[in-house]
Amino acid sequence: MAEYKTIAVIYGSDSSEWEVSCRSGEFTASRIDGDKFDVYEIFARFGRWQLVAYKKKDAMRVPFPEGARPEIDKTDFSVTVLGEKVKFDYVYIMQHGAPGESGQIQGYLEMLGIPFSTCPSSVSAIAFDKYACKSYIRDLGIVKCAPDAFVHKGADIDAFTAQVEANLQFPVFVKPTIGGSSFGVTKVKQPSELATAVKFAFSEGPTVLVEQGISGRELTCAAYRTSGVVHTLPLIEIITDNEYFDYDAKYNGHSQEVCPAEVPEVVKDLVQETTVRLYDSLDCSGVVRMDYIFSEKDGLYFLEVNTIPGMTSASLVPKMVRTAGMDFTEFLTDIIENG
Repeated sequence: MAEYKTIAVIYGSDSSEWEVSCRSGEFTASRIDGDKFDVYEIFARFGRWQLVAYKKKDAMRVPFPEGARPEIDKTDFSVTVLGEKVKFDYVYIMQHGAPGESGQIQGYLEMLGIPFSTCPSSVSAIAFDKYACKSYIRDLGIVKCAPDAFVHKGADIDAFTAQVEANLQFPVFVKPTIGGSSFGVTKVKQPSELATAVKFAFSEGPTVLVEQGISGRELTCAAYRTSGVVHTLPLIEIITDNEYFDYDAKYNGHSQEVCPAEVPEVVKDLVQETTVRLYDSLDCSGVVRMDYIFSEKDGLYFLEVNTIPGMTSASLVPKMVRTAGMDFTEFLTDIIENG
């Protein structure tokens, strides 16, 4: 068991998910055990890293007003507060999107030799790109992947949409290969709508994935490794009021998140076993959430992996932890000390 004293929780990001990331980071920081650790909250966006607040063991949280936030020294990832230089023992990364999920922060911390909560930089980089991740997972032969097509910005969009129309069945989902929270995602029912959806997805990144829609039940399962053992949390079934599980459904209450998912035991076992196998095959670390579609006709399809899943009070992983009968603070301590 590793012993740490000073924990940095880093949130905010360079992506459209930065506000969600702040909510996840603030919630996580508030739940880290204040009897065991000093907790420092760092807001990082477009290269500017600032200390938002800190809480010493058994003391009150001390926030800094905007304009008076201490700057993080990136040479050694430290901060000076009231004349005292503080170096961090451990980093809990809660940056949704780049640079937190893309592997950039992890690479920086790896060079400094500072332990952190997520997958290594190499794993994060693969998992962050939906097309790269699907290509890797498809070759493993562990779980089905929906037929798809891939395009770079600058390619002939008319030729690409003709290729999609010839090879995939509609509806299809058009999504940027990087990012999350459904930013830039469109469900396309007619070929005539495809070019507009691809251009919209390019607003979030330089590459776009078009996936054939799979009809079935949307299931998600989280896994984490402590003391060398991979554990899974209870499944959630997502039942959305909208066309799909978009930003509005995720964050504005337009979905039901049934936990534990009311599925046959054989389906639950299949999803959990698949999640453990993918977690091990990708060489993941920390809390990772895998999303799937279960088709009664064709079986289980992989959707994507979230290496830094949402951690707001209403997010899926905290709900899974509560359903498992676990205390969330103890859960985070286990990740920090034994992950």
